[in-house]
Amino acid sequence: MTTALWHDHKRYLWAIALTMPLLPWLAIGLHAATGSAVWLWLGPIVILGVLPFLDLVAGVDRDNPPEELTAALENDRYYRWVTYLFLPLQYAGFVAAFKVIASGELSAAECTGLAATTGFIGGLGINTAHELGHKKESVERWLSKVALAQCWYGHFYIEHNRGHHVRVATPDDPASSRLGESFYRFWPRTVAGSLRSAWQLEARRYARIGQHPFRVGNHVLNAWLLSTALWLAMIAWLGVGIVPYLVLQGVIGFTLLEAVNYLEHYGLLRQRAGAAGRERYEHVAPRHSWNSNHLTTNLVLYHLQRHSDHHAHPTRRYQALRDHAEAPVLPTGYAGMILLALIPPLWYRVVDPRVLAHYGGDVRLANVAPHARARLLARYPATAGTASAPGLHEASDAGYAHVATLEADTYGCPGCGYTYSPRHGAPREGFAPGTPWADLPHDWPCPDCGVREKADFVPAAATLLR
Repeated sequence: MTTALWHDHKRYLWAIALTMPLLPWLAIGLHAATGSAVWLWLGPIVILGVLPFLDLVAGVDRDNPPEELTAALENDRYYRWVTYLFLPLQYAGFVAAFKVIASGELSAAECTGLAATTGFIGGLGINTAHELGHKKESVERWLSKVALAQCWYGHFYIEHNRGHHVRVATPDDPASSRLGESFYRFWPRTVAGSLRSAWQLEARRYARIGQHPFRVGNHVLNAWLLSTALWLAMIAWLGVGIVPYLVLQGVIGFTLLEAVNYLEHYGLLRQRAGAAGRERYEHVAPRHSWNSNHLTTNLVLYHLQRHSDHHAHPTRRYQALRDHAEAPVLPTGYAGMILLALIPPLWYRVVDPRVLAHYGGDVRLANVAPHARARLLARYPATAGTASAPGLHEASDAGYAHVATLEADTYGCPGCGYTYSPRHGAPREGFAPGTPWADLPHDWPCPDCGVREKADFVPAAATLLR
């Protein structure tokens, strides 16, 4: 199909995502109309029951927008409003649900069901925050923190962008699950590790300018302040009796997020490459993320399932994300895969052989859980015929020459176009105006995309140092 003839056949289907935050209202209404408590569990019923079924019925959609239309698609503000409108709907349902919970008209079990429904919407709100938090516009970044406030997971804003995207598909990343690691083992590791990582990232940023991290500009603290204000306002209005249900919905919300994290990079590993002493992980490629093109869940999650393209172009807006044929593919959509993840033996039976096939039968090339390594090596012994890492991109030392031998007006990220100017510095990153390029840490990643490191940056108007 030519560019002139292409159009987004999903353009108005994206609004389906806005039906999800209406589920608390629908749950309350159906319960009032029928008296059946089952309706109060509508959130998990729809997300873990109806969506997987609709994925099977609707099938897959592999249509890619032409690359030359990316800019036009991203500048179409209709798509932005589809994400912006999620937030008022999310919080309207949140407030309505907790007003009913505080009314005293529901039993503890019924309150639990309604809190679970609210938590599932909070989890989808984290996905909306994910879409907004990657954008360069400050208003969208703040809206991301607002969406995260419901579940008390504001540190995700900094850890995901500056931590996960830099370390994805490596043993260093708490949000990348490992072959042989169950979801129940992954959950405490990623929850604690992501929190620790977020704080360390911000503490390091302030250390660069000689300041302590306990200040309002700290992205972790100001995100938590939003959650504190929200929860205190709800408690002041509705009473302390809602506290257990606030906590419950928050845990359910970020657990839904971590379930998605579990399946996005399970077992996938970026290899180490480069000369001795300058080794680093190969660049993120489509083969380092599990994809799915199942239509319904993609509409609800703003194309999150085209995860390979998202990691290659983190600032790209959801409507322009593309499918990559070389990416490993899950057998169904994320919603259905979450169900499998909750039953580890079934998950291993379905997904582990796909990981092994992805690495040509050589389990040593996968990101293997340390506790399962001996068992998996015994089960899948490497042979002389096993393949090497597919399409390994050797990391070159050439980029490091920029650090020692060049001085430039600006240095540009080849991935997203971010530029660093020594004259202006990067105060948001803790580099004051006048900070020379050579003074930036060698492992400093691009602050906008997190995909490229300092060694990858391209100098502009460069002159040799004398």
